[in-house]
Amino acid sequence: MIKKWIFGFLIKNRVILLHLAFGRFRIRLLRIMGMKIGKNCIIHSKGFSTEPYLIEIGDHVAIADGSVFLTHDGSVWVIREKYPDIDVPGAIKIGDNSFIGTGALILPGTVIGSNCVIGAGAVVRGAIPDNSVVMGNPAKVVFKVNLMETMLTRHKNKLMTKNMGEYQKMQAITAHFNKTSNDN
Repeated sequence: MIKKWIFGFLIKNRVILLHLAFGRFRIRLLRIMGMKIGKNCIIHSKGFSTEPYLIEIGDHVAIADGSVFLTHDGSVWVIREKYPDIDVPGAIKIGDNSFIGTGALILPGTVIGSNCVIGAGAVVRGAIPDNSVVMGNPAKVVFKVNLMETMLTRHKNKLMTKNMGEYQKMQAITAHFNKTSNDN
C-alpha cells in the first residue's frame, strides 16, 4: 500500500521533483518512477512524460536539457468524449553510447540504436539505426557517426580542453579565438 502511494506521489509530482533534482539524484528518482537507466549516464532533461516506466536508456547516454520524451499520443483528447478511457502509449528505447541534443522531441514508439547522435530540436519517431547522426523535423539520418568523428577531429575549433581546470580552459579557449580572429 505504501509503495503504491509513493509511486503515485512521484508520478503526480514528477515535474516539480525533476526540476528540483539534479545529477545522480535525478537518475535515482527516474529509476524509482520505473525508468530503466544504464550505467554512466548524464540526464539534464526534465521532460519525461506521464509514463516514465516505458522509457529505457542504455549505458553511457547523455541527454541535454530541454529534450522531451513523450510516451503517449495526446491526440486522443479529440475522441475522448466518445472513448473516455482511451490511451495510446508507446515505449521509447535509447541504445548505448548515444547523445540526445537540446530540445529534441522523442515520440512514442521510438527506438534509437547505439552510438547515435540526435541533433538539437530533432523530432524523432520510429527506428533509428546504430551509428546514425539524426537531425531535423521530421528527423532523418544525415550521416554516420564515423563521418561526424572525422569532421570533429579536423574542425578548426577542435581543442583538447575537456579535462583542464576552468581557468586553464578559459585561457586556452580565449587564446585560440584571439588567434583565430587575428588570422581573418
